[in-house]
Amino acid sequence: MEPTAAQFGPPQGERELAAVDDIVSQAFALTPDEARVVAQKVEAGGAHVRVLREGATVAATLVSIPMGQWWGGRRVTLAGIGGVGVAPAFRGKGTGTRLMQACLRELRTQGVPLVALYPSTQPLYRRVGFEQAGSSFESRVQLVGLDIQERSLSLRPVEVSDMPSLHDVYRRYAQRQQGWLDRGAYAWNRVTHPRGELAYGFLVEGQAGVEGYVYLTRRRMPQGFAQELSLTDLIALTPAAGRRLLSFIGDHRSLATEVVWRGGPAEPLLFLLREQTYSVKLRYHWMLRVLDVPAALQARGYPAGHSGALHLEVDDDLFPENSGRFVLEVENGEAEVRPGGDGDVKLHVRALAPLYSGFLSPSALQLAGVLQADEDSLRTATALFSGTPPAMPDMF
Repeated sequence: MEPTAAQFGPPQGERELAAVDDIVSQAFALTPDEARVVAQKVEAGGAHVRVLREGATVAATLVSIPMGQWWGGRRVTLAGIGGVGVAPAFRGKGTGTRLMQACLRELRTQGVPLVALYPSTQPLYRRVGFEQAGSSFESRVQLVGLDIQERSLSLRPVEVSDMPSLHDVYRRYAQRQQGWLDRGAYAWNRVTHPRGELAYGFLVEGQAGVEGYVYLTRRRMPQGFAQELSLTDLIALTPAAGRRLLSFIGDHRSLATEVVWRGGPAEPLLFLLREQTYSVKLRYHWMLRVLDVPAALQARGYPAGHSGALHLEVDDDLFPENSGRFVLEVENGEAEVRPGGDGDVKLHVRALAPLYSGFLSPSALQLAGVLQADEDSLRTATALFSGTPPAMPDMF
């Protein structure tokens, strides 16, 4: 049964806010004080807390975070979902499913075409149309092997007045990636003020201005004086900026043993190292939900120089508007979507997520049994949705 407006919406009054704090505290093993700090950061970051009520009781809660995501060089409006929690007494009763369905309906009404999240459990989110669509990897480098010496660019601490320049540098870098966020205040706050840690920002600049920056935290190891450096952001627009930032990180080797940061499976800065004194491992697969099929397909960018038409037939259990046939017509990277066509590529909206992101090739989706298509359509889909592996360094 679809929740009514009275059952789903923002928390009302101190009693419901306290219930949200209690659910978050129990769901994520936080103290009540830590849960309140999380709530304060959510509010400060422009995110939206939602609750699902059962009668007069708050049964579940989540956070909806307005952002964007880069696909083919174009920004697509995105909502990130985090902080999903169900009160212990309401678990195992479909409460989480009803919470997510109500949230997705609200976001679709607001015109949001894509929703992303990091799943603690996949079956819940698959029931409402999410599927794996990208990755977050961890790069860990031993500082003993980080012996780059580059001093051509100046380096200094970040000041408040530098933030617009850093935002611009990040945007220029992220726009060339697949799946990186167009950050809002919430995501930027996770970079500059990570939970329970103190982050220090440093930028490098040349004659043309800021070319890169890093935010780092220092963690004491259990024994002795050794430290680990954890980077909440590492962005270099130029090779010189990358080498300068690696030199700066290497300058910490007298006390720090390793440095770790998040990114994709192929980190360009690791290519600059002399030896393979590092490891790259998968941390999470994140999931994507296509809320509005034609809007999402038309909003993303496609490989320049590629043209073609793809006839899709999509099935969506939650949104009948997404079910049916659509023709995706691409001309030199720009798309138009119209209803109709022959339905040569048949798939559920879940399978559309990894196709849309390029996480899995059309052939791989066919082998998994979640996509049906003829050979010509497979070749067209492969060309249109090709690109670098989708990644998302940010957590939310």
